Amino acid sequence: MSKTILVVAEHRDGALRQVTYEAIEAAKVSSTSRDQICLAIIGSQLDHIVTTLSDSGVEKIYVVDHEQLKYYQPEAYASALKQVIDASNPRGIIFGHTAIGRDLAPMIAASLDAGQVSDVINIGKLGEEIVYTRPIFAGKAFEQKKVESSPWVVTIRPNNITIADNKNKNGNIEKIAYNEPSSLQTKILEVVQKTSAKVDLSEAKIIIAGGRGVKSTEGFQPLEELADLLGGAVGASRGACDAGYCDYSMQIGQTGKVVTPEIYIACGISGAIQHVAGMSQSRIIIAINKDADAPIFKIADYGIVGDLFEVIPLLTEEFKNVLSN
Repeated sequence: MSKTILVVAEHRDGALRQVTYEAIEAAKVSSTSRDQICLAIIGSQLDHIVTTLSDSGVEKIYVVDHEQLKYYQPEAYASALKQVIDASNPRGIIFGHTAIGRDLAPMIAASLDAGQVSDVINIGKLGEEIVYTRPIFAGKAFEQKKVESSPWVVTIRPNNITIADNKNKNGNIEKIAYNEPSSLQTKILEVVQKTSAKVDLSEAKIIIAGGRGVKSTEGFQPLEELADLLGGAVGASRGACDAGYCDYSMQIGQTGKVVTPEIYIACGISGAIQHVAGMSQSRIIIAINKDADAPIFKIADYGIVGDLFEVIPLLTEEFKNVLSN
Protein backbone atom coordinates (compact mmCIF):
# COMPACT_ATOMS: atom_id res chain seq x y z
CA MET A 1 0.00 0.00 0.00
CA SER A 2 1.42 3.38 -1.02
CA LYS A 3 2.22 6.04 1.55
CA THR A 4 2.67 9.78 1.17
CA ILE A 5 5.46 12.17 2.01
CA LEU A 6 4.10 15.69 2.02
CA VAL A 7 6.26 18.71 1.15
CA VAL A 8 5.02 22.11 2.32
CA ALA A 9 5.79 24.69 -0.38
CA GLU A 10 6.84 28.27 0.28
CA HIS A 11 6.41 31.13 -2.15
CA ARG A 12 7.07 34.83 -2.28
CA ASP A 13 6.03 37.52 -4.77
CA GLY A 14 4.37 35.00 -7.06
CA ALA A 15 7.27 32.55 -7.26
CA LEU A 16 8.27 29.42 -5.39
CA ARG A 17 11.23 29.74 -3.07
CA GLN A 18 14.26 27.63 -3.90
CA VAL A 19 13.97 25.77 -0.59
CA THR A 20 10.74 24.17 -1.86
CA TYR A 21 12.63 22.32 -4.60
CA GLU A 22 15.24 21.31 -2.04
CA ALA A 23 12.47 19.99 0.21
CA ILE A 24 11.07 17.95 -2.70
CA GLU A 25 14.51 16.44 -3.20
CA ALA A 26 14.72 15.72 0.54
CA ALA A 27 11.38 13.92 0.29
CA LYS A 28 12.68 11.78 -2.57
CA VAL A 29 15.78 10.82 -0.57
CA SER A 30 13.60 10.02 2.45
CA SER A 31 11.11 7.94 0.46
CA THR A 32 10.79 4.28 -0.42
CA SER A 33 9.57 2.78 -3.68
CA ARG A 34 6.07 2.63 -2.16
CA ASP A 35 5.92 6.34 -1.32
CA GLN A 36 4.20 9.10 -3.24
CA ILE A 37 5.70 12.58 -3.06
CA CYS A 38 2.99 15.21 -2.72
CA LEU A 39 3.11 18.97 -2.38
CA ALA A 40 0.96 21.32 -0.33
CA ILE A 41 0.77 24.94 -1.44
CA ILE A 42 -1.22 27.44 0.61
CA GLY A 43 -1.93 31.07 -0.20
CA SER A 44 -3.96 33.36 -2.44
CA GLN A 45 -4.11 33.64 -6.24
CA LEU A 46 -1.92 30.60 -6.75
CA ASP A 47 -2.81 29.66 -10.34
CA HIS A 48 0.45 30.98 -11.83
CA ILE A 49 2.59 29.25 -9.21
CA VAL A 50 0.74 25.96 -9.62
CA THR A 51 1.35 26.11 -13.37
CA THR A 52 5.11 26.27 -12.79
CA LEU A 53 4.88 23.06 -10.73
CA SER A 54 3.67 20.88 -13.59
CA ASP A 55 7.08 19.19 -13.91
CA SER A 56 8.24 19.40 -10.29
CA GLY A 57 8.54 15.64 -9.94
CA VAL A 58 5.68 15.19 -7.44
CA GLU A 59 2.68 12.89 -7.88
CA LYS A 60 0.04 15.23 -6.51
CA ILE A 61 -0.28 18.93 -5.67
CA TYR A 62 -2.75 19.96 -2.98
CA VAL A 63 -3.83 23.59 -3.35
CA VAL A 64 -5.56 25.68 -0.68
CA ASP A 65 -6.30 29.02 -2.33
CA HIS A 66 -8.19 31.69 -0.39
CA GLU A 67 -7.99 35.46 -0.02
CA GLN A 68 -7.59 35.12 3.77
CA LEU A 69 -4.37 33.14 3.14
CA LYS A 70 -2.68 35.94 1.21
CA TYR A 71 -0.31 36.59 4.12
CA TYR A 72 1.18 34.06 6.48
CA GLN A 73 -0.79 33.78 9.69
CA PRO A 74 0.06 30.79 11.92
CA GLU A 75 -3.43 29.72 12.96
CA ALA A 76 -4.89 30.08 9.46
CA TYR A 77 -2.00 28.30 7.73
CA ALA A 78 -1.96 25.51 10.32
CA SER A 79 -5.68 24.97 9.81
CA ALA A 80 -5.30 24.89 6.02
CA LEU A 81 -2.38 22.49 6.25
CA LYS A 82 -4.31 20.19 8.59
CA GLN A 83 -6.97 19.94 5.89
CA VAL A 84 -4.29 18.82 3.42
CA ILE A 85 -2.92 16.34 5.96
CA ASP A 86 -6.39 14.88 6.49
CA ALA A 87 -6.72 14.45 2.73
CA SER A 88 -3.25 12.98 2.10
CA ASN A 89 -2.60 11.04 5.34
CA PRO A 90 1.20 11.44 5.06
CA ARG A 91 3.74 9.34 6.90
CA GLY A 92 6.18 12.26 6.76
CA ILE A 93 6.01 16.04 6.31
CA ILE A 94 8.93 18.21 5.15
CA PHE A 95 9.29 21.98 5.56
CA GLY A 96 12.04 24.42 4.77
CA HIS A 97 13.89 25.60 7.89
CA THR A 98 12.77 29.15 7.24
CA ALA A 99 10.92 31.70 9.37
CA ILE A 100 7.61 30.13 8.31
CA GLY A 101 8.85 26.55 8.55
CA ARG A 102 10.33 27.07 12.02
CA ASP A 103 6.99 28.47 13.17
CA LEU A 104 4.60 26.09 11.45
CA ALA A 105 6.42 22.74 11.72
CA PRO A 106 6.33 22.40 15.53
CA MET A 107 2.66 23.40 15.58
CA ILE A 108 1.86 20.61 13.13
CA ALA A 109 4.14 18.13 14.90
CA ALA A 110 2.47 18.84 18.23
CA SER A 111 -1.03 18.51 16.77
CA LEU A 112 -0.12 15.12 15.26
CA ASP A 113 1.92 13.95 18.25
CA ALA A 114 4.72 13.47 15.73
CA GLY A 115 8.49 13.32 16.14
CA GLN A 116 10.38 16.26 14.63
CA VAL A 117 13.94 16.76 13.40
CA SER A 118 14.85 20.41 12.77
CA ASP A 119 17.51 22.16 10.71
CA VAL A 120 18.59 19.11 8.70
CA ILE A 121 21.64 19.66 6.48
CA ASN A 122 22.11 16.13 5.12
CA ILE A 123 20.03 12.99 4.58
CA GLY A 124 21.63 9.57 4.35
CA LYS A 125 20.96 5.91 4.94
CA LEU A 126 22.19 3.55 7.63
CA GLY A 127 21.23 0.16 6.28
CA GLU A 128 17.55 0.51 5.44
CA GLU A 129 17.00 3.41 7.82
CA ILE A 130 16.97 7.09 6.91
CA VAL A 131 19.36 9.21 8.97
CA TYR A 132 19.09 12.98 9.30
CA THR A 133 22.15 15.07 10.15
CA ARG A 134 21.82 18.41 11.92
CA PRO A 135 24.33 20.82 13.52
CA ILE A 136 24.39 21.37 17.28
CA PHE A 137 26.35 23.61 19.67
CA ALA A 138 26.36 26.51 17.20
CA GLY A 139 27.70 24.30 14.41
CA LYS A 140 30.65 22.92 16.39
CA ALA A 141 29.30 19.39 16.30
CA PHE A 142 26.74 17.33 14.40
CA GLU A 143 24.21 14.74 15.44
CA GLN A 144 22.44 12.08 13.44
CA LYS A 145 18.83 11.23 14.10
CA LYS A 146 16.32 8.73 12.83
CA VAL A 147 12.57 8.82 13.35
CA GLU A 148 11.00 5.57 14.48
CA SER A 149 7.37 6.70 14.63
CA SER A 150 4.94 7.92 11.99
CA PRO A 151 4.03 10.56 11.06
CA TRP A 152 7.26 12.54 11.36
CA VAL A 153 8.16 16.16 10.65
CA VAL A 154 11.47 17.44 9.25
CA THR A 155 12.74 20.92 8.43
CA ILE A 156 15.70 21.33 6.07
CA ARG A 157 18.19 24.18 6.06
CA PRO A 158 18.21 26.08 2.73
CA ASN A 159 21.20 25.62 0.38
CA ASN A 160 22.17 22.20 1.75
CA ILE A 161 20.19 19.62 -0.24
CA THR A 162 21.41 19.20 -3.83
CA ILE A 163 18.60 19.19 -6.37
CA ALA A 164 18.73 16.39 -8.93
CA ASP A 165 17.60 17.28 -12.46
CA ASN A 166 14.82 14.72 -12.78
CA LYS A 167 11.64 16.79 -12.79
CA ASN A 168 9.71 14.52 -15.11
CA LYS A 169 6.37 13.93 -13.41
CA ASN A 170 3.24 15.96 -13.98
CA GLY A 171 1.53 16.17 -10.62
CA ASN A 172 -2.24 15.88 -10.43
CA ILE A 173 -3.83 18.94 -8.85
CA GLU A 174 -6.38 18.65 -6.07
CA LYS A 175 -7.99 21.82 -4.76
CA ILE A 176 -9.11 21.87 -1.15
CA ALA A 177 -11.65 24.39 0.11
CA TYR A 178 -10.40 26.49 3.02
CA ASN A 179 -12.44 26.37 6.21
CA GLU A 180 -11.63 29.29 8.50
CA PRO A 181 -10.87 28.01 12.01
CA SER A 182 -13.29 29.14 14.73
CA SER A 183 -10.32 29.87 17.00
CA LEU A 184 -8.81 32.45 14.64
CA GLN A 185 -7.84 35.41 16.81
CA THR A 186 -6.29 37.78 14.29
CA LYS A 187 -6.33 38.54 10.57
CA ILE A 188 -3.44 40.15 8.71
CA LEU A 189 -4.72 42.78 6.32
CA GLU A 190 -1.44 44.16 4.99
CA VAL A 191 2.29 43.55 5.21
CA VAL A 192 4.68 46.47 4.86
CA GLN A 193 8.23 45.41 4.07
CA LYS A 194 11.09 47.49 5.45
CA THR A 195 13.59 45.94 3.04
CA SER A 196 13.41 45.12 -0.66
CA ALA A 197 16.38 42.80 -1.11
CA LYS A 198 16.73 41.49 -4.65
CA VAL A 199 18.02 38.13 -3.39
CA ASP A 200 16.62 36.34 -0.34
CA LEU A 201 19.34 36.26 2.30
CA SER A 202 18.62 32.72 3.51
CA GLU A 203 18.82 31.31 -0.03
CA ALA A 204 21.59 33.46 -1.50
CA LYS A 205 24.55 31.67 -3.06
CA ILE A 206 26.82 34.65 -2.36
CA ILE A 207 26.57 36.87 0.73
CA ILE A 208 28.54 40.03 1.46
CA ALA A 209 28.19 40.75 5.17
CA GLY A 210 29.19 43.86 7.09
CA GLY A 211 30.02 44.35 10.75
CA ARG A 212 30.81 47.32 12.96
CA GLY A 213 33.73 47.99 10.65
CA VAL A 214 31.38 49.47 8.03
CA LYS A 215 31.06 52.42 10.47
CA SER A 216 27.74 53.76 9.12
CA THR A 217 24.69 53.11 6.97
CA GLU A 218 26.58 54.59 4.03
CA GLY A 219 29.35 52.09 4.72
CA PHE A 220 27.11 49.33 3.36
CA GLN A 221 26.95 50.92 -0.10
CA PRO A 222 30.21 49.35 -1.39
CA LEU A 223 28.99 45.97 -0.12
CA GLU A 224 25.66 46.41 -1.88
CA GLU A 225 27.41 47.32 -5.12
CA LEU A 226 29.54 44.18 -4.98
CA ALA A 227 26.54 42.01 -4.06
CA ASP A 228 24.51 43.41 -6.98
CA LEU A 229 27.40 42.70 -9.34
CA LEU A 230 27.72 39.08 -8.17
CA GLY A 231 24.00 38.41 -7.86
CA GLY A 232 24.29 38.03 -4.12
CA ALA A 233 22.71 39.43 -0.96
CA VAL A 234 23.95 41.73 1.79
CA GLY A 235 23.90 40.61 5.41
CA ALA A 236 25.14 42.03 8.70
CA SER A 237 26.42 41.12 12.13
CA ARG A 238 24.39 41.93 15.20
CA GLY A 239 26.92 44.63 16.05
CA ALA A 240 26.11 46.48 12.83
CA CYS A 241 22.38 46.12 13.46
CA ASP A 242 22.66 47.27 17.09
CA ALA A 243 24.66 50.30 15.94
CA GLY A 244 21.76 51.28 13.66
CA TYR A 245 23.70 50.83 10.42
CA CYS A 246 21.07 48.49 8.97
CA ASP A 247 17.79 46.74 9.64
CA TYR A 248 17.64 43.64 11.86
CA SER A 249 16.18 41.69 8.93
CA MET A 250 19.77 41.55 7.62
CA GLN A 251 21.19 40.03 10.81
CA ILE A 252 23.13 36.78 10.52
CA GLY A 253 24.02 34.80 13.61
CA GLN A 254 22.72 32.86 16.58
CA THR A 255 19.86 35.33 17.12
CA GLY A 256 19.44 36.14 13.42
CA LYS A 257 19.39 34.14 10.21
CA VAL A 258 21.44 30.98 9.70
CA VAL A 259 22.91 30.93 6.20
CA THR A 260 24.96 28.48 4.14
CA PRO A 261 25.95 30.23 0.91
CA GLU A 262 28.57 29.05 -1.55
CA ILE A 263 30.66 32.15 -0.78
CA TYR A 264 30.51 34.30 2.37
CA ILE A 265 32.54 37.51 2.45
CA ALA A 266 32.80 38.96 5.97
CA CYS A 267 33.70 42.65 5.89
CA GLY A 268 34.71 44.38 9.09
CA ILE A 269 33.32 41.50 11.18
CA SER A 270 35.41 40.42 14.17
CA GLY A 271 34.02 36.89 14.29
CA ALA A 272 32.22 36.64 17.63
CA ILE A 273 30.88 33.14 18.31
CA GLN A 274 27.29 34.37 18.06
CA HIS A 275 27.88 35.52 14.48
CA VAL A 276 29.93 32.47 13.52
CA ALA A 277 27.02 30.25 14.59
CA GLY A 278 24.99 31.66 11.73
CA MET A 279 27.50 31.31 8.88
CA SER A 280 30.19 28.77 9.79
CA GLN A 281 28.77 26.15 7.41
CA SER A 282 29.31 28.37 4.35
CA ARG A 283 31.23 26.58 1.59
CA ILE A 284 33.94 29.26 1.25
CA ILE A 285 34.53 32.01 3.83
CA ILE A 286 36.50 35.10 2.93
CA ALA A 287 37.38 37.57 5.70
CA ILE A 288 38.37 41.21 5.24
CA ASN A 289 39.51 42.96 8.42
CA LYS A 290 42.13 45.49 9.47
CA ASP A 291 42.88 43.47 12.60
CA ALA A 292 45.14 40.55 11.70
CA ASP A 293 44.25 38.88 15.01
CA ALA A 294 40.48 39.02 14.49
CA PRO A 295 38.84 35.65 15.36
CA ILE A 296 37.10 35.56 11.97
CA PHE A 297 40.41 34.61 10.35
CA LYS A 298 40.44 31.33 12.30
CA ILE A 299 37.48 29.99 10.35
CA ALA A 300 38.14 31.79 7.05
CA ASP A 301 39.34 29.89 3.98
CA TYR A 302 40.88 33.11 2.67
CA GLY A 303 41.78 36.26 4.57
CA ILE A 304 42.65 39.80 3.57
CA VAL A 305 44.18 42.06 6.19
CA GLY A 306 43.21 45.55 5.11
CA ASP A 307 40.67 48.35 5.10
CA LEU A 308 37.38 47.09 3.64
CA PHE A 309 36.79 50.52 2.07
CA GLU A 310 39.92 49.99 0.01
CA VAL A 311 39.60 46.24 -0.59
CA ILE A 312 35.90 46.06 -1.59
CA PRO A 313 36.13 48.70 -4.37
CA LEU A 314 39.22 46.93 -5.73
CA LEU A 315 37.37 43.60 -5.74
CA THR A 316 34.36 45.20 -7.39
CA GLU A 317 36.46 46.68 -10.20
CA GLU A 318 38.28 43.40 -10.73
CA PHE A 319 35.02 41.45 -10.92
CA LYS A 320 33.63 44.01 -13.38
CA ASN A 321 36.67 43.45 -15.60
CA VAL A 322 36.34 39.68 -15.41
CA LEU A 323 32.58 39.66 -16.03
CA SER A 324 32.85 42.05 -18.98
CA ASN A 325 35.30 39.78 -20.83
